[in-house]
Amino acid sequence: MKHFLLISSLATSLLLAHSATAQEGPERRRRHYNGQARAYYRGPVRFTAGGGVAFYSGDLTSSLSENFPGGSFSLGVLYLVRPHWVLGAEASYFQLGAKDQLPERGLAFRGRNASGVGFLRYELLRDESEFASPKAGAALVKPYLKAGFGFMLFNPQAYRGTERATDRTVFLEPERYDYPAPTFVAPVGLGVVLRLSPKLNATIEAAYYFTTTDHLDDISQRANPNQDDGYGVAELKLEYAPWGR
Repeated sequence: MKHFLLISSLATSLLLAHSATAQEGPERRRRHYNGQARAYYRGPVRFTAGGGVAFYSGDLTSSLSENFPGGSFSLGVLYLVRPHWVLGAEASYFQLGAKDQLPERGLAFRGRNASGVGFLRYELLRDESEFASPKAGAALVKPYLKAGFGFMLFNPQAYRGTERATDRTVFLEPERYDYPAPTFVAPVGLGVVLRLSPKLNATIEAAYYFTTTDHLDDISQRANPNQDDGYGVAELKLEYAPWGR
């Protein structure tokens, strides 16, 4: 959990510093213009909190039926930079696990992980509430795409078995001794924003995270060392704008 708190601070501090200044300074009040010369304001700042499940994909399996889905929790911040485009930063803590797709190999793992990412979100539909002079009401539903880049700390434990690990599980000798270890991640995903009130949104989001490691499961030399691991996360989130319109 201490890694999650550290990553949360690092992932959001830069965006918070900028957005807090923008919220109270001249930038927040200044009009900006899009390609059609329509005026808009940047912001507001939205804080996010979400929870859901995480799924593994790698050497052991890419099948959901062989996954031991783990819980996920995230905190983040969003900032509208222009209509359709939202800049964000997010810190997450999540667990992964899976059993082997090859019964004769009989491996399994569990992993506890933390990540921090920055991303851009593109909202597919126009939201008139983002303009200085709206021509209609605020959009109630907004689908979006997102992509980003960041890093994670992963801490896996491998074992032999076909069931989810427990306190009595005997774990194998690790393939490396620097856990929790860092790696880069690149998320791509999609979601839907549901407007609940002028200050509160709910989102449903699913994202897949590419990594630069084959040790997310602590099973590399025992399996295929040439294939990097990845994972997916599906979450329900709330977005709150304390100073927003």
